[in-house]
Amino acid sequence: MRIARTLLAAPVFLACMAPAWGAAPALPALPLWEAGVFGGTAVTPAYPGASERSTRTLALPFLIYRGDVLRADRSGVGARLLNTDRLDGDIGFALSLPARSSDVPARRGMPDLGTLVEFGPRLKIKLAEPTPQGRLSLELPLRAVIEARGGLRRQGATFEPRLIYRLNDAGQAWHVDASLGAVLGNASINDYFYGVAPAFATDQRPAYAAKSGLMLTRLGLGGAYLLHPDWRAFAFLRYDNYTGSANRASPLLRQNSGTSAGIGLLWTWRRSSLPARGTDE
Repeated sequence: MRIARTLLAAPVFLACMAPAWGAAPALPALPLWEAGVFGGTAVTPAYPGASERSTRTLALPFLIYRGDVLRADRSGVGARLLNTDRLDGDIGFALSLPARSSDVPARRGMPDLGTLVEFGPRLKIKLAEPTPQGRLSLELPLRAVIEARGGLRRQGATFEPRLIYRLNDAGQAWHVDASLGAVLGNASINDYFYGVAPAFATDQRPAYAAKSGLMLTRLGLGGAYLLHPDWRAFAFLRYDNYTGSANRASPLLRQNSGTSAGIGLLWTWRRSSLPARGTDE
């Protein structure tokens, strides 16, 4: 899930190399808005728990806006409803790309997995600031999942609590994110990925009705590095574990774990001359 969001807003593994690259050009302050072009490639499982992998390459325009209420940044897209020293609440959005069942032997003959749009409230709690540039926080997003394939259909809901440690240099030239979390789904979204209706059952793929509960646990590492005031490199590495999944018995959950990785460039074409009030992307 969330392949597109990972590509479009993922933090970058290359930032871990920033100290070895020497001093990078830094912006004096984050601008209120930026617009440009994003390009990147990611390799991920075809769906959570699939044996097959998909390589996704995207080149898309982007808009970053750091308003007091409306926000579109590397954390997501949404409306900030609460902002205090310790708490930050917003309504966010995410997007996942489709997967064709004909490309996945375990799902052959079943309906394709469509593009998924997720939205809902998210609470961010600042737990500690061990250094002036480091922050440990807890994010609690609860999202409805809508499938866009031949119309719009609600496919359930997810809850994705995660601990995040973010490290930025003083000039915002680079940042590193490390995260530990879990994805839980209700019966509907788990059945979307792991359920097998009797009409699609075979000798190798028995009928299965999925239940609500844990989908996966996740470790992530990423970051970004400013190569030039208008060019930023990014990458990410992610490890998902399915051994504790509530639907481990599903014939469609074929792996105990899966990894994802991606790399890309972001070019800023125009930016605001006005600075954003906050720098907590």
